[in-house]
Amino acid sequence: MPTKTAIERAKKDAREGKSPTTQAGEFVREVIEHVREGKHGVRSAKQAIAIGLSEARRAGVKLPPRPGNKADAAANRARKKKPSAKRARATLKALRREPHSTVSHDALARQAHASAEKRGPANRRRAAAKALRTKGSKVLQSAGRKATQTRARRQRAR
Repeated sequence: MPTKTAIERAKKDAREGKSPTTQAGEFVREVIEHVREGKHGVRSAKQAIAIGLSEARRAGVKLPPRPGNKADAAANRARKKKPSAKRARATLKALRREPHSTVSHDALARQAHASAEKRGPANRRRAAAKALRTKGSKVLQSAGRKATQTRARRQRAR
C-alpha cells in the first residue's frame, strides 16, 4: 500500500506535466525504501520495480498495462475475496524473510545498465541528451570534470 507522501509526490509530478513513468518512479522509490528498511523483501531489483509500477497503476497513474496482461484477468482479480488475516500475516512474514541486498545501489545500477543495453545506442544517446538538458550547471560542471579524469585515466592505461 503506497504512503500518502508517495501519492502526493506523484500527483505533483502529474500537475507539472511530467510523464507517467516519472510519476510511477515515486512508487518504485518507496518500494525500494521499504525493502531496505526490512518492511518488505524481493528476489531481484526487477521485482521491486514491478511492485512499484503495480502500486502506481492502482493509484491511478496512467501507465500501460503489463505485457501479456488481459482485461479479463483484471476482472477476475476484482471478484477475488480478501485473504484471511492469518494468510496475509504469513505472506508478509515470507516477504520480510526475502533478501534486502537485492535493492542495493550496485544491484539497481546493474539492472539499469542491463535495461539500457536492451534499448540500443540511439535510444541511450537520446536519454543522455535529455538528461543533459534537465541538469543544472553545477551538475554539468562536475560531470565534465569526471569525464576529463576518466579520459585521462584511459589514456594513461594505453
